[in-house]
Amino acid sequence: MIWAQSQRLILREWEPRDIAPYAAMTADPVVMRYFPAPLSALEAEDRVSQMQSAWDRNDFSFAAVERKFDGAFIGMVGLHRPNFEPAGAPVVEVGWSVARPHWRQGYAREAALAALAIGFEDLGLAEIVAFTVPKNTASRNVMLALGMQHDPARDFDHPGLPPDHPLRPHVLYALQAQDFAT
Repeated sequence: MIWAQSQRLILREWEPRDIAPYAAMTADPVVMRYFPAPLSALEAEDRVSQMQSAWDRNDFSFAAVERKFDGAFIGMVGLHRPNFEPAGAPVVEVGWSVARPHWRQGYAREAALAALAIGFEDLGLAEIVAFTVPKNTASRNVMLALGMQHDPARDFDHPGLPPDHPLRPHVLYALQAQDFAT
């Protein structure tokens, strides 16, 4: 099922053909440098299954992103309810990951805008957040390009990482529905 489209991209539910390129993307240590570790092929396949299952529970999840003109797998983007509450409150997160050959082409912003439109216009969400580690300037720049604002009062330590882990501190950006402009 196609979830959303933009000028150059299709955001859709996961298909078996996505597993290999997703596994390659999540095995790339450069792509995964702001995550605890690259994923094995088995972990990647399990993650795809989890993301696809989330569609049934939430009517949204992370979607596979493909380029319209050639069907190339670009990465993933979507909306997600984290299994923890950043800064002590439930949120819906917009997130993305783009395979390295497709960096610096505006795909993350373009796909995330499509996801935000669904979140605000179709799902009626009042706020959508994004978060990352402080030194992930590429993602932080995408957040700013989406119109999101850093909210230092809501920065948090990721509960899935040990207290001394260098990736534990996270910055949180937020966008309110009334401030969203496609």
